[in-house]
Amino acid sequence: MDKGAIAVKRALISVSDKAGVVDFARMLSSRGVEILSTGGTCKLLSDNGVPVVAVDAYTGHPEVMDGRVKTLHPKIHGGILAVRDNPRHVKEMEQCGIGPIDMVVVNLYPFERTVAGGAGVEEAIENIDIGGPAMVRSSAKNHAFVAVVVDPADYGAVGAELAAHGGAVTQDTRKRLAVKAFRHTSAYDAAINAYLSKIYLNEEVLQLYYGDGDVLRYGENPHQSAVFYKDKRVTEASMAAAELLGGKELSYNNIVDGDAALEAVKELADAPAASVVKHMNPCGYATGKTVAQALEAAWSGDTVSAFGSVIAVTRAVDIEAAKVLAGRFVELLIAPDFSDDALEYLKQKSASLRILRTGELAGGSGSPRVDDKYVLKHVTGGMLRQGRDAAVFEKWEAVTKAQFPENKGALAVFANKACKHVKSNAIILAQEYLPGLNRIIGMGAGQPNRVDSLRKLAVTKAAENIRMDYGKRSEPVPQGTPPEFAELVMASDAFFPFADTIDEANAAGIRYIVQPGGSKRDSEVVEACDKYGIAMVFTGMRHFRH
Repeated sequence: MDKGAIAVKRALISVSDKAGVVDFARMLSSRGVEILSTGGTCKLLSDNGVPVVAVDAYTGHPEVMDGRVKTLHPKIHGGILAVRDNPRHVKEMEQCGIGPIDMVVVNLYPFERTVAGGAGVEEAIENIDIGGPAMVRSSAKNHAFVAVVVDPADYGAVGAELAAHGGAVTQDTRKRLAVKAFRHTSAYDAAINAYLSKIYLNEEVLQLYYGDGDVLRYGENPHQSAVFYKDKRVTEASMAAAELLGGKELSYNNIVDGDAALEAVKELADAPAASVVKHMNPCGYATGKTVAQALEAAWSGDTVSAFGSVIAVTRAVDIEAAKVLAGRFVELLIAPDFSDDALEYLKQKSASLRILRTGELAGGSGSPRVDDKYVLKHVTGGMLRQGRDAAVFEKWEAVTKAQFPENKGALAVFANKACKHVKSNAIILAQEYLPGLNRIIGMGAGQPNRVDSLRKLAVTKAAENIRMDYGKRSEPVPQGTPPEFAELVMASDAFFPFADTIDEANAAGIRYIVQPGGSKRDSEVVEACDKYGIAMVFTGMRHFRH
């Protein structure tokens, strides 16, 4: 037996989450462990043929007050808290007829689920567990002698350890389980605090719970320290849950840009698609018939900015897609999966390329699954919390004399999805580069005014990309405004406060615009569109991104 291992001879099992508990209890019983239990757990074990002793029979005191008091008894807490190598504790146990309890398997009443389901205050309070946290904290405190199990996911590992160590649990495992137990009760108490603070005091309380922090080499800049904390409760494909398959460790900037790339590409999860992100802006964004085609189209949106970028795609990367990156410097590639030959190719391409597997992306149609419902932003001395921006638009209202053609609808939705992920003031120029396939061809981001985002950035980049397309086809480049501008769709993340952006759009030859609307001067903006024959749609939903 491992030095410091504690043999398990008596276990107390009382769980709210009963997943796997019958098999775990049956395994303990087969090893000769005496099992104590209460209430519904006791009945479940007994009904399934597991030998079990009811706690009230063990203590000699019945459950009272509708079950509110059942495990709060010296024979329970004395058996858990006794220091086994303290002669005075041992003597008092003998005098009081208290036997040691070597393992406590307890998880708590589902308080969060109860209040999330719309329960009233009385029901919520009845779901505040008292005996459970007391037993969990007692056994975690006394982990030198007691193993505490609060998560059904640990049943398998604990069972394997008992088998490997002759029915004992090692000291290292007891320490790990104790930390997990204190995290369990801490999160539980935080949920109760938040609920009652809101109900009784009308105060919004924010208590953060993030574990498994990874120390990073440095933060945004080399002189800043950084740690990446993860919320294990979020099951959605994310940077926190992704698996690093190759390349250097992730940096702070990789994680931030990777999150931006992944969130942007989730909007296009219905199709093979790619987002190319630099400094949290999608400089490339495209759909394709294949991942390779989407990657090539996204890269072409801004070949200069794409150097040293972070890329996310919606489908598994095959060898064809991997070869699109030949000769191109990429910091991080994120995908649901990678074929074996693609993974080998990418590892040989660059030892430093970070390769991240997320598993299947949920979402598409503008509705990514939202496990993490809030977004937090720290400011000096405080924290801001807001709901996650999961929607794309709330209406699709044609407001101009020139009707928005049906064949531009899909491109307009694509442009709006792209614009949602660009830093404000954001302008997107989107192009249907092949039938049914779309890409960003020009983007303006992070400007103090929307006119500059369009005129100085988006139009300039789109014209540059169109000239490059002519060069690839060995065709003469047209003088003045390229005729392709008349087929683009322009999207804005917020309304136009004046008609000046419409004047600039018309000067560039743009004929289709998507924007939220809502300005006091909407009528002037619509009037300007009508004067130029521009078709415009109001979406009713702003997407500022600071």
